[in-house]
Amino acid sequence: MKAVNELGYETPTPIQTQAIPLLLDDKDLLGIAQTGTGKTAAFALPTLDYLLEHEQGRKPKSTRVLVLAPTRELASQIAESFEQYSKYMDCVVQTVFGGVKIGKQIRALQRGAHVLVATPGRLLDLVSQGALTLSDVEVLILDEADQMLDMGFIPDLKKIIAKIPKDRQTLLFSATMPKTISDLAQQFLRDPVKVSVAPESTTAERVDQGIIHVSAGDKLDLLAGVLSDPDVERTLVFTRTKHGADKVVKKMNQMGIEAKAIHGNKSQPQREKALRAFKDGSCPVLVATDIAARGIDVSGVSHVINFEMPNVPEQYVHRIGRTARAGKAGLAISFVAADDLYYLRDIEKTIRMTIDVLPIPANCDVSPLPTPDPSFRPVKPKGSSGGRGRGGGGGQRQGGGRPGGQRQSGNSGGQRRSSGGGKPGGNRNRARGRSKAPA
Repeated sequence: MKAVNELGYETPTPIQTQAIPLLLDDKDLLGIAQTGTGKTAAFALPTLDYLLEHEQGRKPKSTRVLVLAPTRELASQIAESFEQYSKYMDCVVQTVFGGVKIGKQIRALQRGAHVLVATPGRLLDLVSQGALTLSDVEVLILDEADQMLDMGFIPDLKKIIAKIPKDRQTLLFSATMPKTISDLAQQFLRDPVKVSVAPESTTAERVDQGIIHVSAGDKLDLLAGVLSDPDVERTLVFTRTKHGADKVVKKMNQMGIEAKAIHGNKSQPQREKALRAFKDGSCPVLVATDIAARGIDVSGVSHVINFEMPNVPEQYVHRIGRTARAGKAGLAISFVAADDLYYLRDIEKTIRMTIDVLPIPANCDVSPLPTPDPSFRPVKPKGSSGGRGRGGGGGQRQGGGRPGGQRQSGNSGGQRRSSGGGKPGGNRNRARGRSKAPA
């Protein structure tokens, strides 16, 4: 509580209000809330409360809490939050992900951790090398569950879950949860409760949204005009491809606009340097693929610009959620060329609203395209990916997993919270002996 107070937290957000009591009561949970509404604290605070109530020393090459995230940046962000909240606790937080040498991570895990935040591929590498065991995991958390449970991640997830005790608490949090993915999530949860504080795939209320119809060849000049507006303080620009991100950065730098790129082809030090410059304000423009669309909490992002529309509609929600965070307002502008129109219609259907058309900025010598008739249904562009949520996560393994890994078994009738079941000491049955005083 001392750490929480120092961070200036006073009133819990809706997802925190609903989720935390259920998690304190040891429930499995599927939590859905708009991005930027405090999901990390919603799962981190009750998890740390559990560790306080059931204090144990670290075991070598082991962890009690495992948090899985789809990207390196999100893993680092989550670990930083755990460290802030546990500032006055005896709690060791470790982070492991690809893109950096594995030796340092192996050495860091030798004494074990209380909380381990990881991307799936590197986690399995560490397990296969004998540097880590998952047999002591008591709490499993999947953040951005819709992307984590996308088919590209399923094989690794099944391998990981097969190595974790069935006597555990499992938490899944996300801003979006399409029904097919939600059904798949049930495989990993036991008698879960679902908390949804906003309609699924809706956008944050404080984000003003607009589109500008423009030819593809005029987008770079339009972007330069938008970025030259003094009201544009800190901007995230999203492209669909890594090459496109580099092209935008090169052009902006030639025009005297400081910009850096972050995507899967960048080394981890390059990605961290670019993100650090964006956070401290020395680089006001960060151009990214969808690797930065989820979970990156950078304060003061005044604008999000979709230089190209995402080909997965849920990614639009995550992209524009990088602004209007922590109760602030923000503006999301999308540049829509002819080949973006199909994706725009898909996005508007998903978010259940029609996005307003904005005029070309006065300082920009670019002609807008005519606004298409709302009844016009464009043809899906050739070669567009049908995958959901992959978005250039960068560095995640796509290896094939065994078809097994299901949690169901016949041990002890599948009861994981009875006093006689589970791990020695019954440490997952935290409801027993819990004080009834309010947290």
